[in-house]
Amino acid sequence: MNATASIVSKVWSFCTTLRDDGVGYGDYLEQLTYLIFLKMADEYSKPPYNRKVSIPAEYNWQSLKAKRGAELEVHYVTLLRELGNKPGMLGTIFTKAQNKIQDPAKLYRLIDMVNETEWVTMGADVKGDIYEGLLERNAEDTKSGAGQYFTPRALIRAMVECVRPEPSKTIADPACGTGGFFLAAYDFLVTAHPMDKSQKSFLKHETFYGNEIVAGTRRLALMNMFLHNIGEIDGESMVSPNDALVADSGKRFDYVLANPPFGKKSSMSFTNDEGEQEKDDLTYNRQDFWATTSNKQLNFVQHIRTMLKTTGRAAVVVPDNVLFEGGVGETVRKKLLETTDLHTILRLPTGIFYANGVKANVLFFDNHEASKDAWTKEVWFYDYRTNIHHTLKKKPLRFDDLAEFIACYNPLNRHQRKELWSEQSNPEGRWRRFSIEQIMERDKTSLDIFWLKDKSLADLDNLPEPDVLADEIIENLEAGLNSFRAIARAVQ
Repeated sequence: MNATASIVSKVWSFCTTLRDDGVGYGDYLEQLTYLIFLKMADEYSKPPYNRKVSIPAEYNWQSLKAKRGAELEVHYVTLLRELGNKPGMLGTIFTKAQNKIQDPAKLYRLIDMVNETEWVTMGADVKGDIYEGLLERNAEDTKSGAGQYFTPRALIRAMVECVRPEPSKTIADPACGTGGFFLAAYDFLVTAHPMDKSQKSFLKHETFYGNEIVAGTRRLALMNMFLHNIGEIDGESMVSPNDALVADSGKRFDYVLANPPFGKKSSMSFTNDEGEQEKDDLTYNRQDFWATTSNKQLNFVQHIRTMLKTTGRAAVVVPDNVLFEGGVGETVRKKLLETTDLHTILRLPTGIFYANGVKANVLFFDNHEASKDAWTKEVWFYDYRTNIHHTLKKKPLRFDDLAEFIACYNPLNRHQRKELWSEQSNPEGRWRRFSIEQIMERDKTSLDIFWLKDKSLADLDNLPEPDVLADEIIENLEAGLNSFRAIARAVQ
């Protein structure tokens, strides 16, 4: 355990040193990714492994270790460029790689630090904890914008706990960020299921499939997975660089766990006649979609339904607009209620995401074969928003905060559920059932349903702490601004 504490301490202390030179967590994380990958490849190429790792000798770990000063800097830049042109996992890890450490002496010290550790023999949980810790700190660095790729781990774990994936089944995420859902699913499978050799092999090589269009984030996802013992150093990349929404890949999965990017519009940049950069809304014309729209969230909901096998199950984080928006939004909701069993909605509080102004929910739905009758018979809602106050720093979301929801969800047999809410005996109950008839009667088939009273409106003596109140005001203003921006774009 002392050795573990020592490497963690070294990794963090060196990060602090580099931050004094203006190297942020994200840049440090990228350089660590390149170097740990090269060091592990070097370890695998030696006994007892003796594997061919496809890294040319002139660009391997030994070549890097042998140089110093300006020669090291030049060689490192060349190495990053050359390895980025290789196929498979290797090329994906080094795609668009750049050296962000301008001081060759500090680069050499970082190489030396990585060299002192035997990474292959270190436990996957230790390597994973180091890397996840860096990812979390990077997400907290609001200037970097990395938070948009980071879903609270407590929420991910709760979603996985409800879905309870099984061995030898496939798991996909069409916007996988740094791979949080894959790792939580992996941990659940390893802990909950004793697996035989073929199941372990399937878990390592065939279970996971993701998309991530941002090269730097894709790199972090692959390394995060690899350090957790998913995939091979000389294997194919499990994360595609393709925009998942452009076309149906034809692949079908047992589970989809996802938090697609916030922001309603899909757009692409182009250069106009005057040579200036402009953005144009992207509309995906797909035969498998129920409706054509530039609303990215509604497109992801439609795409995720396409990705599922007829027995597939999904848990997806979506913003409030998916629950109430008219027009295409209503069409998508009705079709989702008809073609899948949309059985559960978890309403999330503000203050848990690194992106401001986000009001989100988790939709849980099971796919089915075509039927003339709607598959959804009832939707169960858990309101974990009203009178709930979280902040990222002082009161972050914990897994235990969602324990009551998981118990209500009843993952072992969700067909045996009991309402907590009762008009007479428990009007404060957070867990309530609505029949499909009640939902279809609502304006625009809205799923934006609340029933609890906001105590802060009724009881001025029971207001939250000032900092929580300030955060909530900011969240509400941000959410309002996002709505106004959407309206402004729509009328342009």
